[in-house]
Amino acid sequence: MPSVTLPSTDRRATASLFSRLRTPKGQADPFPIYAELQGRGAVSPAPWGGFLVTGFRACDQILRNNNWLEPDTRWRERQGGSTRWSAPSSREISRTLPALNRPEHTRVRRSAGSFDRTTIELIGRRVSRIVDGLLDIVDERVRAGEADFAALVSEELPVATIGDWLGLPSADWSRLRELTHDQVFTQELHPTASQLARSDTAMAELRAYFLGLVRERRLRPGEDPVSRWIRNWDALEPDRDKADEAVYFLALFVLLAALETTSTLLSTMTLRLVEEPGRWSLLAERPDLVPAFVEETLRHDPPTHVISRIAAQDCLLDGYEVRADDMVHLMVGAAHRDPDRFSDPDVFDPRRAPTHLAFSGGIHYCLGAPLARLEAQTLLSRTVARLPRLTLVRRPSHAPRIAFRRLLNLDVAPA
Repeated sequence: MPSVTLPSTDRRATASLFSRLRTPKGQADPFPIYAELQGRGAVSPAPWGGFLVTGFRACDQILRNNNWLEPDTRWRERQGGSTRWSAPSSREISRTLPALNRPEHTRVRRSAGSFDRTTIELIGRRVSRIVDGLLDIVDERVRAGEADFAALVSEELPVATIGDWLGLPSADWSRLRELTHDQVFTQELHPTASQLARSDTAMAELRAYFLGLVRERRLRPGEDPVSRWIRNWDALEPDRDKADEAVYFLALFVLLAALETTSTLLSTMTLRLVEEPGRWSLLAERPDLVPAFVEETLRHDPPTHVISRIAAQDCLLDGYEVRADDMVHLMVGAAHRDPDRFSDPDVFDPRRAPTHLAFSGGIHYCLGAPLARLEAQTLLSRTVARLPRLTLVRRPSHAPRIAFRRLLNLDVAPA
């Protein structure tokens, strides 16, 4: 059985790859680096411990297998008080829905409900109005020169959609968006001390905000989701303080999930549209390809490039011995370019049969996937139908992240 101990040369080489991922060049195009990593096999030891998984099949199996768990609160406590896992923001995020394991996950997910067809139809009408208003602004700006599509649309549509659905005052949306971008570092791959500090500060403010919101809705309930969750949890939990905290974690999760990854999807999708003139023409002629275009965006460059899981028990993974509590990092961005799974994986092809792991899998399949798809498809179809043909003015810059992609700008102008 292969040892998990890396020779020092291999450890340095793998660490060097991750150092390159943190550079502006690596942020802009991580995929050649991923290809080098894949050359070491579908599974390889990580230099800091645990394993890296770059093969699509292996990532897919782990996401669907109940023997692989989220790094939940109990796991984080076992790592000790001097690790990143003990940071206040890390402990807080471990109590939101995506970080829970059974049976807690099942209980919380049932209490949350789902974005069913009726809900999506109701939200969809609001999304259409928001998109039209935002595109009016883009149209005005590009006719005068150029516009930053990321700032004007991608950052605005998700917060307006989820803010309106949750009944949050529009005056709060900008601050909540800033806090969301800051807190994400606690979920990053090896955040720095300063990044963790930013996450801790942001999470403390988010906690105060949403606990206040829950108290307000308890006093003045309505037909909004937060009021509904309060009713659900009052039936599940006799301790009112515990019920309110459960509702807080649901509201926090919905905001964070809706803002961070959806905004990246919208920007990346639009980048794919405007960087190649033929794609705009294709969608203008074939609007039926809009859903497939969105799915191919999710495969080609997903908003989340790394998903972490913990081994529930000792096992073998592609020939490597994995111990219970070992962490594996599913390099989803690399797996989506796995040549064993996709033909011409580096080619963006909206005619490709949609298959990807961007919304995770198994019991942790993304609760908000229907909403993200709704926003992306609505924006894409209306952009092509309503705006003059756009082109990319300059390549965008990216935030200094590995796991959570984010375009800092997307400057476009009439073609």
